Amino acid sequence: MHDIDLTFDSAGHRFVGTLTLPEGDGPFPAALLLPGSGPVDRDSDHRRLPLKVTRELAEALAAAGIATYRYDKRGVGASTGEFLATGFLEGMTDAAAALAALRSRPEIDPSRVAVAGHSEGALIAANLAATVEPPREPGSGDGDGPGAGSGAGTAARPVVAAVVLLSPSAKPGAETLRWQAERLAPSMPAAVRWLLRLTRTDLVTKVLKNHERIRRTTTDVARIGGVRINARWTREFLDHDPAADLGGIHAPVLAVTGEKDLQVDPADLARVAESVPGPVETHVIPDLDHILRRQPGPPSLRAYRREAREPVDAQVKAIVTGWLTERLSPDARS
Repeated sequence: MHDIDLTFDSAGHRFVGTLTLPEGDGPFPAALLLPGSGPVDRDSDHRRLPLKVTRELAEALAAAGIATYRYDKRGVGASTGEFLATGFLEGMTDAAAALAALRSRPEIDPSRVAVAGHSEGALIAANLAATVEPPREPGSGDGDGPGAGSGAGTAARPVVAAVVLLSPSAKPGAETLRWQAERLAPSMPAAVRWLLRLTRTDLVTKVLKNHERIRRTTTDVARIGGVRINARWTREFLDHDPAADLGGIHAPVLAVTGEKDLQVDPADLARVAESVPGPVETHVIPDLDHILRRQPGPPSLRAYRREAREPVDAQVKAIVTGWLTERLSPDARS
């Protein structure tokens, strides 16, 4: 495989990323890789927690003959802008521009492009997958599928050929964050739980009160508990319901969640399967947590730093690679 620097523009900002191409001659099938939340770069790395999710997926997919594109978020790494002032919906706009840049490359077959997102990236992937291209006029086929040039391809078509959702949520953002708070309290260290009891602090109630404070803000950035947060992103995330996007996906969907996920409800996979009108394949992997590593014993966020030194779970990579290889093969094109 080999890497190429690929830049694109979105809303006046310059984004920088890596186009990873397999060995051989193109045009190749491809996947746009979208990382989780926070100021993470093209590899899914935060300066304090390098997760490497998108980088390892890129390597695994290149070995299977699938190209990938991953990019630094707005205001992160080599991309311009201010991350803390970037809204959740702006992330969708940026991802759409990245998808267009990927599909326009001569090395890529635009009819065989997938989107694959992890956590927040899964929500953005669903949004992209619900988008369709405008109908083509009869006789204006571009030669990339059956019926091209004959008037048979005049219906609107999805902009992506397949969708991978890793650790996806399917509830409105406010419900997801409440679910997180309910699950995180029992997993906290004993000393923290003792302090919460001593101060008569209910974690869920505290979280919900903070959400209401954030909803009352009007600025991009606000201070909550003395900490500067991305208030605009949080307001938009709280109000975002994935149901509409999931209901607009007609491409095949693969959804994978870990049994030990404390940030996304594994039961949301059933919601994904119920909401998506197209074909859906789901997997709940035993002992897998939100960052796609195995976690024996009681689930806990405290293990993330240690787990991040290990590779992304091999079964996850095998499922994603095998599924995309089949869905993006020339024979699978519609």
